[in-house]
Amino acid sequence: MDISIIFKIAVVGIIVTIICQVLKKSDRDDIATLVSLVGLIIVLTVVISMIADLFSQIRQLFDMF
Repeated sequence: MDISIIFKIAVVGIIVTIICQVLKKSDRDDIATLVSLVGLIIVLTVVISMIADLFSQIRQLFDMF
């Protein structure tokens, strides 16, 4: 696990925030909502894969499987 993952998540958050603000200023609230949902899904896939790796390492540590 690296600190670069935290930076990647932060970059996704910053980009999504900027795009949402631009879309809201141009009265495209529906698309801004979709963009924020897509950003959330991207971050959740990264986090879920990290949690899956964590559980596999814990399983290996305690030799459960």
